[in-house]
Amino acid sequence: MEDALKLEQDGEIARLTIDRPEKGNMLTLEMLDYLSALIIDAGCDPDIKAISLTSIGDNFCLGRDPDGAPETAPKNALEMREALTAPILGFYDAVRGAEIPVVATVQGRAAGFGCAAAAVCDVTIAADDAQFSLPEMKHNLPPTAAISAHIDRSMPKSVAWMVYSTDEIDARTARDAGFVSHVVPAGKLYDRAEDVLATITSRNRTSLETCKTYLSNARLMETPQASDYAANLLALVMSSK
Repeated sequence: MEDALKLEQDGEIARLTIDRPEKGNMLTLEMLDYLSALIIDAGCDPDIKAISLTSIGDNFCLGRDPDGAPETAPKNALEMREALTAPILGFYDAVRGAEIPVVATVQGRAAGFGCAAAAVCDVTIAADDAQFSLPEMKHNLPPTAAISAHIDRSMPKSVAWMVYSTDEIDARTARDAGFVSHVVPAGKLYDRAEDVLATITSRNRTSLETCKTYLSNARLMETPQASDYAANLLALVMSSK
């Protein structure tokens, strides 16, 4: 499993790489648990300011690897939730709970869990020829877990289109939907991602944490409360300098 998921500390960047190109970078549930643990550890490291998520090969991630999937064994709903959805939701929680930005760099296709993983990251940079899809309904499997990754990132009707049509959408459409941050020519993808990571790591970690905290929490507030929360966070940061 360590061969398929690699962690390298590069200065103030934790670089997580999915290296299963022969499987379209699909991840087993066990791998998802391991990847989540790596993100949690990196996010708590005071020497790290950004987490980079990339993959090797033509495609970012074609979803969840069906090998050893719990669908093949009869289980009740509670057991199925624990076996199947807990590792998936655990990954989303790890990304959202990391104190620092998680930056995804997406090439090729991002399908199912791969699309959701790209969506849930704080910043997602995609090649202009990248493709995104939620194809689960082709098998009458409602992708509610994947939708939950989009719920605070994407426009509801855009996600509904992906779910019900099962069509692939291109990177610019994904950006318009809200879950891709920036689209660049494929040949410049990794250079642009490095520029963004360099910019992030040039900032103070406390300021990075504060921005992520505010972006995560303020969307749930009424406008007056969100403004008050913004003022409190800014005052805390400025008074600590």
